[in-house]
Amino acid sequence: MSPTLLPALAWFAHIARHRSFTKAASEMEVSRAALSQQLKALEQHLNVRLLHRTTRDVSLTEEGQRLFDALGPALTSIERAVGELGEACAEPAGLIRINTSRPAARLLLEPSMDRFLAAYPKLRLELVMDDGFSNIVAEGLDAGIRLGESLDEHMVAVPVTPMLEMAIVGAPAYFERHGIPETPADLMQHNCLSYRYTSSGTIDRWSFSSPDAGDRTVVLEPQGNAVFNDDDSMLRAAMQGIGLVQHIDLCVCKQLADGTLMRVLRPWCKPFPGFFLYVPSRAQMPAKIRALMDFLVEQRLQLDQEKRDILG
Repeated sequence: MSPTLLPALAWFAHIARHRSFTKAASEMEVSRAALSQQLKALEQHLNVRLLHRTTRDVSLTEEGQRLFDALGPALTSIERAVGELGEACAEPAGLIRINTSRPAARLLLEPSMDRFLAAYPKLRLELVMDDGFSNIVAEGLDAGIRLGESLDEHMVAVPVTPMLEMAIVGAPAYFERHGIPETPADLMQHNCLSYRYTSSGTIDRWSFSSPDAGDRTVVLEPQGNAVFNDDDSMLRAAMQGIGLVQHIDLCVCKQLADGTLMRVLRPWCKPFPGFFLYVPSRAQMPAKIRALMDFLVEQRLQLDQEKRDILG
């Protein structure tokens, strides 16, 4: 069926429901003449008469009644669907599929998921864990969370954490046995545990910026006796005193606060843009995405305060 027929079919249904051009025109706020012209064009296209018309009455022909009986339920379903979309815009509801790395999920989503879902009981979350950057449009996702330095410049993104630093940490017992490194070069004498990205299979390199005016960059690949593709497992190994690990400073706040981990080489760790929530577009943003964005932006203030309190 040609899409050009749809407006005329909708006009016909209104006329048939009221059995009156005048009432239908008044309800739809169009002229009676325009409505009559629409019906005439529809009848000519279908090559069938749909209405009997006199100066006083309007009634359906047999063909018109058959068409109206078929259109009624279909138009009701369409009106209901449009109404539900309007309600969805007014109140956050439905499924949000979010692509995120494990560290971002553990830092930003998992600790506060109960509060978010309690605030929006009609929402559901699906977390799609992935170390690599995801094309959320192509993969049918609603949003993603990634570090700012890895975002495509064409993405709409808002920061959901303060500026971050990579922290080199280890257990106090480890430093008692092996000493404290003063420069990145000293790490050659330490057991530096590695993280391997599941998406690319590459080892995460440790990058440092000289605190002096020269602003030298030092990059090394950790050569310890263990490799992980899960940050929680890596941190547990560090807390057991096996070796040193590199992780995002906000992700180790708790361990630094309770003393299970100690941080070293902080002057060499330069701040960088933190995590961002990215979405395809700001235009006609669904209420569910706006709710998630507002929640994470508000949470950013709490994370910023936590970082200042614990990390200084």
